[in-house]
Amino acid sequence: MAHTRIASVNVNGVRAAQRKGMGAWLEASDIDILTIQEVRAQREHLEAALPGWHILEHEALQKGRAGVAIASREPALAHRIDLGDDALDANGRWLEADFRVGDETVTVVSAYVYTGEAETPKQDQKWAFLDAMEARLPELASDGALALVTGDLNVGHRPFDIRNWKGNVKKAGYLARERAYFDRFLTPAGEPVAGQEGIGRGQVGVLSDTRALSEGRTGLGWVDVGRTASGEADGPYTWWSNRGQAFDNDTGWRIDYHLATPALAERVESYRVDRYPSYDARWSDHAPVVVDYRIG
Repeated sequence: MAHTRIASVNVNGVRAAQRKGMGAWLEASDIDILTIQEVRAQREHLEAALPGWHILEHEALQKGRAGVAIASREPALAHRIDLGDDALDANGRWLEADFRVGDETVTVVSAYVYTGEAETPKQDQKWAFLDAMEARLPELASDGALALVTGDLNVGHRPFDIRNWKGNVKKAGYLARERAYFDRFLTPAGEPVAGQEGIGRGQVGVLSDTRALSEGRTGLGWVDVGRTASGEADGPYTWWSNRGQAFDNDTGWRIDYHLATPALAERVESYRVDRYPSYDARWSDHAPVVVDYRIG
């Protein structure tokens, strides 16, 4: 069985990423399917950055904001941009594509979840988006499908995923309710969701506990490819703040994911985060996540 290399990256603006070295990385990486988030540009800019690739994009309505894309060596069979009802603003944030690889079909999603901001309307947008994901994931996974949700999902699921998790328990990206969604996404299908016990004592322990939020819920059965590959260890992180010495000190967040259906998770051959060799060598504040799957 052949392998298919699928990479995902939030480029923080595809034009800037291309100027800073994305093309050299891509040329050396032998990627078959590339999912991109925060494109922040129009189709002509994607085509200039990715000559010779087949490109699908879902552009945000507001210029210079969000935007997701999927670039592939072979054209997709079909694609979709709908997520939830018309009341949900998913423009530039969700793109599904079906690919035929050998005798098999795999569905790949490029997703860019709202960053959110605790206790503001911005967080309400994030809740609505996560609700829509929660409804869509079982549909994508039906009948033992090979399906993959990639991208900047803007949630650190467990303490392993954020270097300074204790300082972020009240902030978007590590709120207990956000992580409870991921508890459900990643619990085996049909099994009770246990949630995460709070770590530490006092208020921090209470705030980091997702067990009450998970009561009575059952898992959706998706697999976090990165955590499965890396085990119970810190990181590897995929995003670092531009403030201070976050990159140099590896004070990062793992918020860029490959979430696979069980049928696809069994096909993982390798997983890596292409962390930049130095701060000055970065072409985005996110690092690419690269996974080989046995498909075809």
